[in-house]
This record gives sequence, C-alpha cells and structure tokens, in this order.
Amino acid sequence: MEFKLRKISGDASFRQFYRLTKGKKTSIIIESKKEKFKNLIIYAAINKFLRQKDILAPKLIKEFFHRGIIEIEDFGNISFFQYLDKKKNKYEDYTKIINLLLKIQKIKIKKLICSIKKHKIKLKRYDSKHLHEESDLFFNWYLVGLIGNKKAKKYKILIKKELKKIYEKIYFKNAYFVHRDFHVSNFMLVGKRIGIIDSQDAIIGNPAYDLVSLIDDVRIKTSLALKKKIFKFYLKKSPKIFRERVKEFRNDFNILSIQRNLKILGIFYRLFKRDKKIRYLKFIPYTWKLIELRLKDSTFKNLKLLLNKAINKKLRRQTIFK
Repeated sequence: MEFKLRKISGDASFRQFYRLTKGKKTSIIIESKKEKFKNLIIYAAINKFLRQKDILAPKLIKEFFHRGIIEIEDFGNISFFQYLDKKKNKYEDYTKIINLLLKIQKIKIKKLICSIKKHKIKLKRYDSKHLHEESDLFFNWYLVGLIGNKKAKKYKILIKKELKKIYEKIYFKNAYFVHRDFHVSNFMLVGKRIGIIDSQDAIIGNPAYDLVSLIDDVRIKTSLALKKKIFKFYLKKSPKIFRERVKEFRNDFNILSIQRNLKILGIFYRLFKRDKKIRYLKFIPYTWKLIELRLKDSTFKNLKLLLNKAINKKLRRQTIFK
C-alpha cells in the first residue's frame, strides 16, 4: 500500500499538521514540539469526552505522546468558515451551530475529568484570575507594541482597575462546558454533521462565552442585524433562566466580548512579533470594531474613555507594525 504525507495549513498554536494518505483512506498527523501536554494529550482527552457525549470530534487513531505526535480522524477540507464566507444568507447555518452549542451546554458539570490512556485531565474553572491574565496579553503585547512601554504602563494601571470593576459585574456562574474558541473556523462539514476541532483550551465557564466566540468572531464579518438574530435564536432555545435574566445574560455577553477581543489583539500581535505569523494582523481593525460595538453599553463608559485616550481610531486601524 502506498503512503503519502503532505503538510497542510496550521493554526495559531505550536502544532504542525499533515494529511496521511494510505490507499483510499486518510488521517491527520499532528506534531507538537512545544506544549505537548496541552496540544496533544489534553486535546485527545477532550475529543474523547465529547465523542462520548455524541458531539462529533476527531477520533484518536494512534498516539506517540512521548514523541509529540498523534494520528487522528480526518474531517476533510471544508471548514464552516469556507462554507459560510461567500454565502449571502448565513442565518440558517448559524442556527445549526447554535443547536450544537446548546447540546454541548447540556453536558452535566460536576468535577469534569477527561481521560486518555493513563492521563486524567480535570478542566479548570474560568475564574476572574483567568480573565485578568488574558487581558494582560492586550497590555503586555499589543499596547506596548503600539504606544511604547512607558505609555502602556500608565494606561495598563488605569484600564486594569476599570476592568476589575467590570469583571465583578459578571452575573452567571462558571458552570458550563466552554470550548473557548467556538468560531466558524473550528467547525468542519463532515457529511451531514458538524465536527468540532481545536478543543484543547476547553474550560468550565460562563454560558455566554462560546456564544461570544461565535457571534463576535473576528475572522468573519457579519452584520449587526445577523448578530442580533443569532443572539435571539439562542435565547429562544436556551434554558429558561437565560430568558428570565436576559438583561444579566446580555451583560455577561458584552463583558466577555470585550475581554475576549482585547485578549485577541494581544494574541495576534504576539503571533506577529514572536512567531512571525504576519497574517493575523489583518484582523485587528475588525477586532476593534467589535470592541467598539460592545463599548456602547453604559456599563463601559469609563473603559471607553480610557481606551479612547490610550489608542485613537487611526492607531486602531493600523495593520503594519515594525
């Protein structure tokens, strides 16, 4: 039997991806020279857990964890991003992803432990410490790179103080399985089903977080009308408590959208500066548009003023850095 190994495009992690062809069958080889435990063992364990809950995730075929290599099921080449990007009417397709999200959120959470071979992984809760650590990516990478260390240090103190007040206003408890990167590039069309990938960062967190990742996705531009329509559909089909506490749920959504997209600015700048992955810089202007959209809520009046002082609109649209 003839074997062929071909490198395929990767993601923002330290992993390398290859398609292995064995006759008429294919599989995916993932190699990770850094963060092997997170990128391979945790990934394989969470995929196994999701499959046990009837969520389509890649099946582990072979593992060589000690060498930083695993072989997994091949979901093909068609991501939901590729499928949706050129479509004018995206709403019906988004409802399918919302149904998948609601199914995931029905997973009962106690002490969530995923296991693979001899490894057991307990998912962490997404507490305020994590929120602040992720916000620091914005300050320590993007803000420093944009306005210099001295100015960034000054604004970091002021903005972090305001973010602390904002994060304390989050209403819903961390009691749901959260994929943490629930955007259209991480869904694959597998026959008539939707397969989910890139699950190694999963946590126990807020119910609004994955909805934020989907609706305020920096990689695909959607109209405000569509965003509102998807949000409304989610509420219609979600647990009753979210409809009864819609103001609180919307509050959490807005806070987590700003938090997530500030973090993304830091990550994308770090990918450029540290890892020489320039392609992520093109998403920065739209990331800012999403932040500005959620800043319109009165909860963020002081934060909006501080961000406006630190970074003007011209700088926010900048995609070329030294």
